[in-house]
Parts: sequence; C-alpha cells; structure tokens
Amino acid sequence: MLVDLVIRGGTVVTVGNMGIADIGVSNGKIVQIGGDLQGRREIDVRGKYVFPGGIDVHVHLSSPRTPGPGVETWVDDFQSGSNAAIVGGITTLGNMTFQRQDETLRDALKRDLAAAERDAGIDYILHPVLTDPSAEALAQIPELASEGHTSLKIYLVRDNFDARVDDYTRAMQLAAQSGSLTLAHCEDGGLIRSVYRDLVARGMAAPRYWPDARPDYTESVATERAIGMTRATKAPIYVVHLSSAAALASCSRARAEGLPVYVETRPLYLYLTREVFDQPDSAKYVGAPPLREQKDLRALWNGLLSGAIQCVCSDHAPWTLRQKLDPALDVRTARQGVADLETLMPMLFSEGVRKGRISLSRFVELTSTNAAKLFGMYPQKGTIAVGSDADIIVWDRDAHRTIDGASMLSKAGYSVYDGWEVIGWPLYTISRGEVIFDNGKITAQRGRGQLVRRGKTMML
Repeated sequence: MLVDLVIRGGTVVTVGNMGIADIGVSNGKIVQIGGDLQGRREIDVRGKYVFPGGIDVHVHLSSPRTPGPGVETWVDDFQSGSNAAIVGGITTLGNMTFQRQDETLRDALKRDLAAAERDAGIDYILHPVLTDPSAEALAQIPELASEGHTSLKIYLVRDNFDARVDDYTRAMQLAAQSGSLTLAHCEDGGLIRSVYRDLVARGMAAPRYWPDARPDYTESVATERAIGMTRATKAPIYVVHLSSAAALASCSRARAEGLPVYVETRPLYLYLTREVFDQPDSAKYVGAPPLREQKDLRALWNGLLSGAIQCVCSDHAPWTLRQKLDPALDVRTARQGVADLETLMPMLFSEGVRKGRISLSRFVELTSTNAAKLFGMYPQKGTIAVGSDADIIVWDRDAHRTIDGASMLSKAGYSVYDGWEVIGWPLYTISRGEVIFDNGKITAQRGRGQLVRRGKTMML
C-alpha cells in the first residue's frame, strides 16, 4: 500500500497496548498499522517510542483583560504557544476563553477563534469561561455545545460567585444537559480574602507568603462545594489544577460514590513544594492554588499511579521574569502562572516513567487519551488507531536536556525548572500527518491549526 507517510519500526504505545509496528498515514489520517507499507516519505524510528500526540486542555494564550496601555497580560499567544507545544510533543491545545467586560460567551469565542485561525500551528479547542452568568450567557450554553464547544469553565474563587451561586449551578445543569463538561477552579474566594486581611495586618504582605495566603483548606472547601453542585445537578465536573492531598481525597470519595468527578493536576505540584518560597525570587513560583507540602506532592504521584487523577495539563500562563518579580506586587496582587507547555511531557516522562512512578501506558493516558475522551475528541484524537487523526510523537527515550527557559519558545524567557536534567524528549512531532517538528526544527506554518469540533464528554 502506498501512503503519504510511513513511520517505520517504532515501539507504538497506547493505553493498554505496546508493540513494534509500522504506521501508514494518508490525508492526515492513520490508514494502516502493520503489514506491507510504502510511503512517499518514510521515517525510520527504530528504538524510539511512538505516542499519540499530547493534548493539553488547559492553557492561557489569550487574556481575560482588554489589551491597552498599562495593561499587563500573559506574554504568549496562539503562535508562540503553539511553537512551545510542538517542541514539547503537544498537538492539541485547550485555551481558556474569557468573557471580557460587556462580552457574551459567543463574543469571546469569536474573538479567540479569529486569533487562533490566524496564528495557531496546531489544533485547538476553546473553553468558554463564564464570568457573568446572565440570562443571555446561560441561554448560549446549549447553543455553543451544539456547535461543538462542549465545555464550560467556572471560577469558584470569583468575587461574584457566592452572590450568583444559583446561576452558576444552573449553568452547570445546562452544560450537563447539552453533553458538556464543566471545568471548576476550586478555591474559596471569601476565605482567601479573609486570610489576606489577616496576613497584611501582621506585616506578612510580601509575595513569599503566597502559600500562607491560600492554605489547603481554601481549596478543599471549594472542591467539596463543587462536588455538592454535582450532587445537586448530576453534572460532571473536571477539577482543574488540583494541588492538595485534602482536595484529592474529596474527589476520590465522590468518585467512589459514582459521582462524575474528574481531576487534573499540573506539573508545578509534582516537582516543587512551598520551600521554594524561602528563595529571594520566590514570586516567580506564584500560581493558584499555591505550592503545597511534601505530603501533598506524594499524594498527587500516588493519584497518578492509582487513577485518582485523570489528566496532567500545564495551566500554561506565562509572564516574563520582570513581570513576576515586579517589586510593586504583594501577596494579594502577585501574578499567577508560569510557562509549562514545552516541559509538560518531557518532565513527566523523565520524573515519572524513567523513575518508575508511572507506566508508559499511564503516561499516554494522562497526557492524551483521557483528555480526548473527557473533552469529546476521542477517537479522532488521543490514540493511535486506524481512522484517527495522525497526531503522533516520536519520542527519544534517551535524549538528555538541561532545562533552560531562555532558549525555549515561550516568550516568558525563563522556566521554574531551569537547570533540571531531563531524559526523554520528542524527536518528531506530527500533526494530522504533517511533520511539524523534525530533529530540532519547527516546520509548522502559522495558522495551519484547526478548531476541533467536539462531541459529548465521554465518562471515564
């Protein structure tokens, strides 16, 4: 059989299966695995792993604020973010699309769609972020789901959450009825504001007190509340960037009862603990929720192994070091977020697979397959199978790198892992059959990425 591309001789890894096989690709799809194949282009990948393309469903490549003079925003866009993703083995992104002031959910999606169509080098989905649960916004939830936007994000930490909890609960209910998954940022805003006031009164206003300002109970209380909303509505929820053992225990109890509660964690919580806030440049580690204790880190690794955590995503929210270390900032105003797209998969492979904490199959599940299922993209995305999109990473298990954020593709210009030694890195990244990263060189054209029209969430 003559095909466009043959990926020859690699060890193909999917959830539950691993073996050496050739893969044939034509017209952007996988058309044959094994058997007699001849390609117009062939890549010999013997001795390398072949994974489904990474899916990072939690990134910030557009700002919740209208850009303008004096407005500080995250520094990556769909072009630079795509490039960072490509080098790190990610072929599909999920961007958080915020309602800005006086915008509807549809207005916000239209704005980000235009930017992604112009700039994205890989495929993408957009998560409408509900910041004003007005009657108009609620009415748009089922409309947008019917158009393939089958997710919705809410922030329990927002100032208006307590006053509008009935409307947010109704939004979850409408999302569930439309086959959508609700993403929930679980921190209790009222409690956090109370803790802030106490810290400031005690002279503890510097950014290094960030972990003290958002203790684990402010996360676990909000997580229990989100689970309560699921009990009331039967709506599935996806708890984003979970950081603590306490919050994970709440989710595990809910899942044991059969509730549709899913958990994402992010790399920060797997490699770093609050001790880094003793450093002079501690503000660069600020994220919400904050870094926790060693016991929380161990609980999260156990959750990755056991299946209590379904996805690892970056929550890529990049600032420059100048922005992060701005001396005008304090424990209330510290800039939240770090760059992590390029390092997401290599770090998890190096610290997880190579150190025996998770299996190769679990690596694929956490970085690709589960996200594809939960967000309505499977089996188009998230696996290596005949008929699926040819989103494939060829992985060099022995490649050594020293993390150096200054030489990476994010405009942040630094990494919180600078100096870490990592073993395992993509050799080729392939998106819909096109080789877009080839031995250190990005070949993707700006704007080649496509919006993925999604179906209903698939319960795990």
